Amino acid sequence: MFDIEEELKKLPGRPGVYIMHDERDEIIYVGKAISLKNRVRQYFQSSRNKSVKIEQMVERIRRFEYIVTDSELEALVLECNLIKEHRPKYNTMLKDDKSYPFIKVTLGEEFPRVLFSRTMKKDKSKYFGPFTSAGAVKDTIDLIKKLYHLRSCSKSLPRDIGKERPCLYYHIGQCKAPCQGYIDKDEYRSYVNQALEFLGGNYGPVLHLLESQMQQAAEEMDFEKAIEYRELLNSVRQVAQRQKITQGDGEDKDVLALAADEGDAVVQVFFIRSGKMIGRDHFYLRVAPQDTKAAILNSFIKQFYAGTPFVPKELMLETEIEDHQIIESWLSEKRGQRVYLRVPKKGTKEKLVELAAENAAIVLRQDRERIKREEGRTIGAVHEIEKLLGIENAMRMEAYDISNTNGFESVGSMIVYEKGKPKRSDYRKFKIRTVQGPDDYASMEEVLTRRFSHGLKEREEMEQKNGAAELASFSRFPDLILMDGGRGQVNIALKVLGNLGLSIPVCGMVKDDFHRTRGLYYENEELEIDTHSEGFKLITRIQDEAHRFAIEYHKSLRGKQQIHSVLDDIPGIGPSRRKALMRAFKSLEAIREATAEELAAIPSMNARSAGQVYEFFHQKDGGEKI
Repeated sequence: MFDIEEELKKLPGRPGVYIMHDERDEIIYVGKAISLKNRVRQYFQSSRNKSVKIEQMVERIRRFEYIVTDSELEALVLECNLIKEHRPKYNTMLKDDKSYPFIKVTLGEEFPRVLFSRTMKKDKSKYFGPFTSAGAVKDTIDLIKKLYHLRSCSKSLPRDIGKERPCLYYHIGQCKAPCQGYIDKDEYRSYVNQALEFLGGNYGPVLHLLESQMQQAAEEMDFEKAIEYRELLNSVRQVAQRQKITQGDGEDKDVLALAADEGDAVVQVFFIRSGKMIGRDHFYLRVAPQDTKAAILNSFIKQFYAGTPFVPKELMLETEIEDHQIIESWLSEKRGQRVYLRVPKKGTKEKLVELAAENAAIVLRQDRERIKREEGRTIGAVHEIEKLLGIENAMRMEAYDISNTNGFESVGSMIVYEKGKPKRSDYRKFKIRTVQGPDDYASMEEVLTRRFSHGLKEREEMEQKNGAAELASFSRFPDLILMDGGRGQVNIALKVLGNLGLSIPVCGMVKDDFHRTRGLYYENEELEIDTHSEGFKLITRIQDEAHRFAIEYHKSLRGKQQIHSVLDDIPGIGPSRRKALMRAFKSLEAIREATAEELAAIPSMNARSAGQVYEFFHQKDGGEKI
């Protein structure tokens, strides 16, 4: 039994991170402290200054744990990681995680490439971005290929020069074919340098060159070429227009401001790179009505920059934040150079922050109705199901389904919905091991037994590690189990849970004669459900998703088994020849219809192996054609 009063006395006066758990041992809050002893005690002391959110959280705390660090900076880093991992209920949370694309120029290679990348590594490459539009990045890379004819293949050059024929890009004039030695390293580098200037925002030279080439082609009556140059010219102008000059100092900055209303907040970020605004984006946060702008901005900065690979030199904020100095130190360490957090008070910079705040307010106002509709489809639908079943807090639902073809390759699927939305990272597949033939009940019993036995084992391992904060995938149990069927499927689930000593509500999705959900089976009673309600629509989506996921897995296994059973059983045909056959003919049917001569013409095949394949498909069981 965890005695909070006794454990409070043991807290050290050192920096660290504290983790609050509720009665179900779920993490509901993560925080950092300069002194764990002072900070954690404050939660349990009577005070009029506590917000409603903090009071509600403290009421739910059943135990806490802590991790001591050597410094407040280490505590900040650990806090960011734990919040991102566990998304605690009472932390101010980003509602979605976004990753932004970069343009990567592989300067560490002798013949560099220009690539699309979602990560930024500490290597010899040069990165441009991050950009807010993946489509714009791909368009820019395509334009650079047309302008500067740089390679996009993954060949290792100069090692692979001359080993293969030039690719399609060479033939359509978008690559100089360094893979054939048609261009030397110095000339190729000159094109790379031009591309780097272009990516850096120097569009003048290429605009002037394309303009003159277009005019020359028109004068020479080469109108097709003139049209090609005109299209390139328009593409360059389009890229140039995306990057509006906002600052004359040419530095990297992010401008952050927010708008908040009741339980919703939107943070608007302007991304300025090399003095140009390359894009903007907005982020929704889950907040409490009493949360201040400073507190929301503080939480956003820690969560957002913990996940982004690029940190600019300066963050321009609309208000001072509590952890100003320690966040500056953390970001500086991430960037490898000094990072500044500033609140502009006058001039262009202040107007930029005001503009970001105005945009945040517009987004919040425009999206309020959309957010309410989305919540109706998700959280609202969950509450409808809770009310129908007479249960509370069914935020995590798991649904199961079995798929097979007359018992062949039976598989089970487990899908997870949290707060009315699919959580695909927690989906799981099960290949049935112990059941022969089409026995859905026995297969479901195996799936559920394996799933919850594994979860109990993971929980036991966690307890042995003194309740380590990290929850493994199976150790998170659902608040409600949904079975794709009625009484029979529900009873199977209840039997498994009973054998394992677990108590979790189980509900069946009952179908009519047309295989459409008509109601829910719960506690030996079939409950009618309004087919026009959001709760019913959510049940239908969950049922369809469980079925789709099981069918998809079954098809993949069935396809692998069919290929194996046919090709791998041919004497003398190993993995290399099987791959060569499939690469050449694309399908089993085409292999079956091929002549012995056509088979022998495939690389790695010879007359003997071709004859074996031909005989296998055309004479079997006494020469009967199959």
